[in-house]
Amino acid sequence: MNELTTYKSFFQSVIDTINSAKYKAYKSVNKFHIEQNFEIGKIIVQNQNKNNWGKSIVDTLSKDINKVIDGVKGYSSQNLWRMRQFYLEYKDKPELLELAKKIPWGQNLLILHKIKTDEEKLYYLTATDKLAWSRAVLLNQIKANAYQRFLVDKKANNFDKTLPAHLSEQANEALKSEYNLDFLGITKPVLERELENRLVENIRDLLLELGYGFSFIGNQYKLKLNQKEYFIDLLFYNRILKCLVAIELKTVEFEPEFAGKMNFYLELLDEQEKLPDDNPSIGIILCPIKDNIEVEFALRPSNKPIGVSEYSLTNKLPKQLEGKVPTSKELKQILTKAIRNAGENDK
Repeated sequence: MNELTTYKSFFQSVIDTINSAKYKAYKSVNKFHIEQNFEIGKIIVQNQNKNNWGKSIVDTLSKDINKVIDGVKGYSSQNLWRMRQFYLEYKDKPELLELAKKIPWGQNLLILHKIKTDEEKLYYLTATDKLAWSRAVLLNQIKANAYQRFLVDKKANNFDKTLPAHLSEQANEALKSEYNLDFLGITKPVLERELENRLVENIRDLLLELGYGFSFIGNQYKLKLNQKEYFIDLLFYNRILKCLVAIELKTVEFEPEFAGKMNFYLELLDEQEKLPDDNPSIGIILCPIKDNIEVEFALRPSNKPIGVSEYSLTNKLPKQLEGKVPTSKELKQILTKAIRNAGENDK
């Protein structure tokens, strides 16, 4: 190991220690803030019931608080009503309340106002905590129906066989079974390079869709072996997983050879780019359609952690086309049938 690599590892250890301490302090302060809001909501409800006070008492309370605690935001009438609602929602749900204490107030309000069932709240509270979703990312996940996709879609990866148990669970949480690339505005077939270029041009939206912790390193990232050069479509670093994440884009249905190519890329990344303190590099193959059984067999011989996910380019149809073209599910069935028929004709 050369001196520069040794220093990079040393420097990263110090930075990780600083960030870890800051994160723990933040989590502690956040928990106190959520507990405080819950207690304020409780006091408001109890006193309204006891004294038969109406809505106007909250406006009065807000004005008087701001006279005493001058310049401190967060005690408007609207926010006090939210604290009251927060208390009523979670007062008899200790499991959900404990999760709610782990995430910021802004994310709590999104879940409180947009999510109806306890099961769905449990999913978004847990995911926001584990994956450290920002408010923008959480809103994007809710709009993309992440919970519904979680219920019906089986994630396709070999993380449990190629990563330590704790890292496998984290990686599985970070990987989606389907990514929504609707923000690209693509409504017709495109080549892989055009898809890649569009994603790079819209990298901020892509990072939001990928989830918290992803940092973009580059596209067409060059690796060398002997005299040959190889290029990874998109390369990221995930600060939560502490590893490089290679993404390969495909505009055709998943094929088994994609897994072999990704395994090769990950071998090169681990050999040439991974720092000593990094976890093993992870590969994600993005394609418009996949067969989970075919993916399972393709990943069995791989000794590198690889996930295969689908992507959708648009969730909405122009009004004049509604009801006149197949749904995404119907389109997958048609495409799968056509591919199988073509295979039978070739025999």
